[in-house]
Amino acid sequence: MTRPLLLLGQPHLAPLLPLLEADHDVIALWDAPAPDRLSAVDALVWAGEFPLGRDLIDAMPRLRLIACFTVGYDGVDLGLARQRGIAVAHAGNVNAEDVADHAIGLMLAHRRRIVDGDRQVRGGGWTAATKMITRSIGGARLGIVGMGAIGQAAAERAAAMKMRVGWWGPRPKPDLPWPRADTLETLARDSDILLVAARADADNRGMIDARIMDALGPDGLLVNVGRGQLVDEAALVVALRKGRLGGAALDVFDPEPTDPSRWADMPHLVLTPHSGGATHEAVGRMAQALMANLAAHFAGEPLPSLVTGHG
Repeated sequence: MTRPLLLLGQPHLAPLLPLLEADHDVIALWDAPAPDRLSAVDALVWAGEFPLGRDLIDAMPRLRLIACFTVGYDGVDLGLARQRGIAVAHAGNVNAEDVADHAIGLMLAHRRRIVDGDRQVRGGGWTAATKMITRSIGGARLGIVGMGAIGQAAAERAAAMKMRVGWWGPRPKPDLPWPRADTLETLARDSDILLVAARADADNRGMIDARIMDALGPDGLLVNVGRGQLVDEAALVVALRKGRLGGAALDVFDPEPTDPSRWADMPHLVLTPHSGGATHEAVGRMAQALMANLAAHFAGEPLPSLVTGHG
């Protein structure tokens, strides 16, 4: 019996090879497979934040499944996939809790100046005269942009820390216990910390622009664990340098990996390398979700984590 042929998209997914090869034949995109091999591909395993070009789709006429290893799938043209009869699956919300933990960690790291404190101690700068005074997290007004699984998990944690939680998203969610702002700008104006946890799509690129940063203000903190393209990075650089925004804590960038020179001497900044959802436990769950989606597809069964949005 002929085994399904998979194309593995990105080199950092190479650790999946032994798992995938148990039930499938697998070729790697970075090995530049010949056109006849691409034309025989049945399913594509992809890191969903990377743009998936039409030319690669065109080269795989047998393709019927794009299985995103990741939770995000913003690099996939859902409209094109729908036109071609290609199902798109992802990892569901398996890392939402870990990303929420990371978001709270970024808030604490910035507001309590944990990174600065570490550097001060290591550099011998800790003296009685340089005692560091920081700001409490309790009582801070947290505005969450995007109240999906990550946003709700972050809100629950923030509430337990006695933060005041509000949110904004394009659609009301009347069952949630936290108030929804009338507009994104209103949310920013009424927040000490603005957490970006929205899913990226073609309509919300750069939604956190200079106007939103000015509304957050010179004492406000912008935290982004969603996608880098949700924030206008050029505007962010200007706002930080001119003191129009109090600070930023970023786990995601546009593009990635980010150019370190952009941030080298930037004030009031904490950075992490898109590691919010990258725990051993979450990656294990992502692998399980991937295998479940592949197994269901080739068995002709409903996909456990089918993407149902419209492109």
